[in-house]
Amino acid sequence: MQEEYNTLEQAFLSLKNEEELKLFIKDLCTPAEIRAIEERWLIAQMLKYGELSYRQISEKTGSSTTTIGRVARFMNEENNNGYNLALGRLKSCHKKD
Repeated sequence: MQEEYNTLEQAFLSLKNEEELKLFIKDLCTPAEIRAIEERWLIAQMLKYGELSYRQISEKTGSSTTTIGRVARFMNEENNNGYNLALGRLKSCHKKD
């Protein structure tokens, strides 16, 4: 049945700019889900570029140390490498500016 439909990845890639992406995410996710995703993204940045402990990140973000540990595990132990890929791409984009 999935062959009849485009994939979620294709939908993301079809969007042309940040505004279209924001609109799609608002339709796709609840406000709580968006906050959770934004929280994980902030944690990933803080883990990558900061020298803060889990406790310090927790204090700054209000996130649990369990959530911080989960993000760290995906950054350091899992094979997906999505956080690091995106962080690396964004860092290289900022260098070009």
